[in-house]
Amino acid sequence: MANRKALVVWGGWDGHQPKEVAEISREQLAKHGFDVEVSDTLDAYLDGEKLKSLDLIVPVWTMGTISGDQERNLLEAVKSGVGIGGCHGGMCDSFRNSTEYQFMTGGQWVSHPGNDGTNYTVDIKDPDHFITQGTPLSFAVSSEQYYMHVDPAVRVLASTRMPVADGPHVKNGNFDMPVVWTKYYGEGRVFYSSLGHQANIVAQEDPLRILTRGLLWAAHAEDAA
Repeated sequence: MANRKALVVWGGWDGHQPKEVAEISREQLAKHGFDVEVSDTLDAYLDGEKLKSLDLIVPVWTMGTISGDQERNLLEAVKSGVGIGGCHGGMCDSFRNSTEYQFMTGGQWVSHPGNDGTNYTVDIKDPDHFITQGTPLSFAVSSEQYYMHVDPAVRVLASTRMPVADGPHVKNGNFDMPVVWTKYYGEGRVFYSSLGHQANIVAQEDPLRILTRGLLWAAHAEDAA
């Protein structure tokens, strides 16, 4: 059987260390037998037929603007069955004016009360799912706690209890914010984890396990774990 093929596309705001996070994703996929192409331009999305030949697309691109042709080809590839997966702002704060992209990913960042260095807990909600297997039912994180607008159709695998930090959301009371989820966009599997402000967080044991298994799941590559 030929190796599975993945495309990692990085760029956008440098504060999320997209090059370094892209390298972590590349390394993990290569360890699991993928042929991985890495690109630092959104023009990697211009070849629609090539995109449809992939098993997985990993966006690592915070903010910025995607062109109509780039977005159309990406969306069509995922609808056709290509998996897509990623983390933090590199996937769910990519193109703030592209609502169809947000429809595909299942959520959009809107705030992180307390900013970086907030101490919070991630709670696994579905420990039997392939993505969360092997991860403790609860683990601590010191990073940005993402407040997101989330598609109600997603399957929530992990969440975090808010509020932890002060902010205009506090008087609404306690609530669970999704951290890890899956969904489908057409035939494509979609995976997202909000963990991973910078490479040092992505590389931590629990966030890295979730990211790696999430990418494998999105690519229909559970057998490669």
